[in-house]
This record gives sequence, C-alpha cells and structure tokens, in this order.
Amino acid sequence: MNAETIGTWAGLIWNALNEADVLGSKQIKKVTKLKDKELYAAIGWLAREGKLNIEESEDGKELTLSLVK
Repeated sequence: MNAETIGTWAGLIWNALNEADVLGSKQIKKVTKLKDKELYAAIGWLAREGKLNIEESEDGKELTLSLVK
C-alpha cells in the first residue's frame, strides 16, 4: 500500500459520492469493491483534504459520507 494506491481508492469514493450525494460506508464498499482497510485509508485521505462530511451512526457501526460542497 502506497500513497498513489490510496489516492486511487480515494478517487473511487469521491466518484461514488459525486454520483449519489450521500452514501453509507457499506454502500460505498459495495459500489467501489474496496476492502475495509482500503476504504478507511481512502476516507482518511479525503478527510485530511477536507473533502468529506462524515457522520457516525448512534451505534458506531456505520458512517454516512457526503462531499463537502
């Protein structure tokens, strides 16, 4: 795993959110075919760049993601 690969995964998530507006982490995994560690590395990338709104469910088992407008 390197920065270029994580950036590619981040692009997959960004594209999925650009199409759907708001998605849960399970939906994003289904659309992008990313594994857990890949998903969370890419979410970290996008969050660090200030491109994501992230909300956690009350039970802490699901994230809801959307792009910063």
